[in-house]
Amino acid sequence: MKLLIIYTYPNHESLNYAFLQKVLKGSGENSNIKELQVLDLYEEGFDPRLVFNEQQRRRDMHTDPTIEKYRKQILWADKIVFIYPIWWGRPPAMLLGYIDQLFASNFAYKDKKGHFPEGLLKGKSVVCVSTMKGPTHYPLLWLHNSHKILMKRALFNFVGIKKVKFFEFGNMESPKGNQTKKLEKVYHYFKKVAY
Repeated sequence: MKLLIIYTYPNHESLNYAFLQKVLKGSGENSNIKELQVLDLYEEGFDPRLVFNEQQRRRDMHTDPTIEKYRKQILWADKIVFIYPIWWGRPPAMLLGYIDQLFASNFAYKDKKGHFPEGLLKGKSVVCVSTMKGPTHYPLLWLHNSHKILMKRALFNFVGIKKVKFFEFGNMESPKGNQTKKLEKVYHYFKKVAY
């Protein structure tokens, strides 16, 4: 299995970075994972802004040469891992900008007759590791599960990725947030995951 980790947090001394380290440690001890790449969007200097004009058209995003290497990473990967905070009930703008550019028509999906497109990324799986300041059940009870619906239904299922696993951790700024236990949970998952 080939693993692509997309890390989206601007601080390498953060809890999110600790989750990245646990994913790397568990993956390094997993014989099912043969190859691994990490894309740190902030360290990479990824530009999340969309630019559409006479030279750059939305319908041509799937061939934009400036993001070709990122398209190749997605095609290469069997499993894609996203590590990010939940801010205002959704992923940060940096990650959403990556999604807007990379999960484009004629690369991630193709329009066809009917209500739904053909997903072009079938056979891949996704894991979302997300952290938030608020309580663990806040997205479910207050936001009607909008974060998971956004990521699973509106994005991944749309492009053909049906297998999506969530680690959605709340209370992460609290001294009673069980951070160590949650870090170990992620480590053990990646140490054993087969696909």
